[in-house]
Amino acid sequence: MIQFTSEDLHFIQSRGSNPDAVQQQFSFFENGFDFASLDRPATIDDGIVALEEEQIEELAGDYENLIKEKIVTKFVPASGAASRMFKELYSYLENDNEEVASKAKNFLSKLEKFAFYDDLCRVMANDGYHLSDEIAKQNYPLIVRYILNAEGLNYGSQPKGLLKFHRYDNGCRTAVEEHLVEAAQYAQAANHICRLHFTVSPQHQSGFEALLSQVLPHYEQRFGVKYDISFSIQNPATDTLAAELDNQPFRDENGHLFFRPGGHGALIGNLNDIRSDIVFVKNIDNVITEDKAATTFLYKKALASYLIELQNKTFHYLKKIENGDFDEMDLCEMLDFASTELMINVDDDPSAEALFEKMNRPIRVCGMVKNEGEPGGGPFWIINDEGEESLQIVESSQMDKNDEEQMAIARQATHFNPVDMVCAFKNYKGDFFNLKDYVDENMGFISSKSYGDRTLKAMELPGLWNGAMAKWITVFVEVPLATFNPVKTVFDLAKR
Repeated sequence: MIQFTSEDLHFIQSRGSNPDAVQQQFSFFENGFDFASLDRPATIDDGIVALEEEQIEELAGDYENLIKEKIVTKFVPASGAASRMFKELYSYLENDNEEVASKAKNFLSKLEKFAFYDDLCRVMANDGYHLSDEIAKQNYPLIVRYILNAEGLNYGSQPKGLLKFHRYDNGCRTAVEEHLVEAAQYAQAANHICRLHFTVSPQHQSGFEALLSQVLPHYEQRFGVKYDISFSIQNPATDTLAAELDNQPFRDENGHLFFRPGGHGALIGNLNDIRSDIVFVKNIDNVITEDKAATTFLYKKALASYLIELQNKTFHYLKKIENGDFDEMDLCEMLDFASTELMINVDDDPSAEALFEKMNRPIRVCGMVKNEGEPGGGPFWIINDEGEESLQIVESSQMDKNDEEQMAIARQATHFNPVDMVCAFKNYKGDFFNLKDYVDENMGFISSKSYGDRTLKAMELPGLWNGAMAKWITVFVEVPLATFNPVKTVFDLAKR
């Protein structure tokens, strides 16, 4: 047990954290987190639903009618800087690795194709440089510095949402603008209100607000909508205390306890504050040009319709159970629905009481893409500590790399998680669930980080779509690869 000083306790409380909660979290450094116990990969007809093309069209066609009385929000995690997107360009400046240099030079020779080219020309011209001349002279380090650093575009310190991703005949669009376009297509309520919620870093919020004040009138006029934009930050109280390599609390050079952001799992609190009937969750960098987005729009509507239909049936059965308005045949029907459509394991206790508890939970429908070598978590059937089977999205960090049997199961995965979710977290009485009640705290993980020249151990909270939603009703639906268009590195923008 950590012996906090009075100064430590004051510091912890000043951050909005609970000392007892910090103690409990910190114990994981000593005890570790359990690895996920993989039973088998979720596959088509065994955890993943494959809808026929006609079903997709029908569901998408029903969408407008199904959301007539509903509030819809698009939730976009957009925190953090884009520095990882430019990792290889930073590497190019710092060393002469031949492979990195070749990749960087190939990228720089095609700069005119990128949406930020004109802005780069402008900032370099302000300092007396002509970009075309510098490209011809292969003065690549200078150009890279003007892309990354504050003397130029400062892209290395900007959030992805504010970077110009795509070039069009009539201008260029940032990632945020592409989300505005998407929202007008599938997150528009019957009153033509488009609600978007961005989670941002405090230092970046003013930049988002400035951009949106410039562009919203254009998109509102074009699509005939009114945007309702809100922001939140990752609560500092969800930061986790770092540890030394010997599992003692890590302290900075001033002797203060050192807390780090707890990862995207901390955003379950932000999501919990959204008061909407239907919430789409999609990462800030997963966007494509408008001319290629029709498939995305179609499947977003279809997934939402599928969710609403499941929710309507679930509510109907929950009310029957609550009122005692069912017989043995009805119970068999409800158990079959829970097992085959909600993917809930009902074999261990097929009673109405157990069924009610398992169905009275938040619901999410998650798109899953065929595995073609993309990184990221995947859909699996896992066994929890109580021996119960459930569907989960499992990241590689949650898998025991030293267990060959577990890794053999992991290699059998047919699909991966593109973070393409539609969520509903109202109960059958119309009240909102407290999403924090459905987190599996044991699904976090510990990683190695650095602080200056010191190495520390950092704790990541259960991921937003992993442990933070572990106790939700989870349904996986296959979606085409065309709906997954992430920008993980700047080179990905060349594929647009």
